[in-house]
Amino acid sequence: MPHIHEKIDFTVSIFIVQDQKVLFIFHKQLQRWLPIGGHIELEEHPEQAAIREAKEESGLDVELVGEKSPFHDEPGFVPLMTPSYMDMHLIKEPHWHIGLIYFARVKSGEVRLNTEEHQDIQWLGENDFENPRWELTAPLRFYAREAIKKVENS
Repeated sequence: MPHIHEKIDFTVSIFIVQDQKVLFIFHKQLQRWLPIGGHIELEEHPEQAAIREAKEESGLDVELVGEKSPFHDEPGFVPLMTPSYMDMHLIKEPHWHIGLIYFARVKSGEVRLNTEEHQDIQWLGENDFENPRWELTAPLRFYAREAIKKVENS
């Protein structure tokens, strides 16, 4: 999706957990290991974006893990799941992303590589997070560990 604005976009990152491992992709354009994720499109809300990106980028159907408002849908009101975390991160000057961080578990599907956007896709466990081979930043390592805890305990 094209950027909504040259300086900032809203995005989702989905830390998908299965068997105490988190799914990471090697992003072709950014040349680094990242979780599944992407831009929130104008016609969708963040949860829809997270579920869509998970399917498009990994082939998996996922269930987001978290809390949602106890209110039900009514005209003009849509309850949304609270992201596990939020952050802002620089992509390339002057462009920033406001990231909504979600944790998810696999409902169904088989992992497949989206060759248009990624060079590789791997399940990484806690022993891998500190391995220099993956070059995971401190925030990514933190989010991945938190995802494993939260998904395994929900």
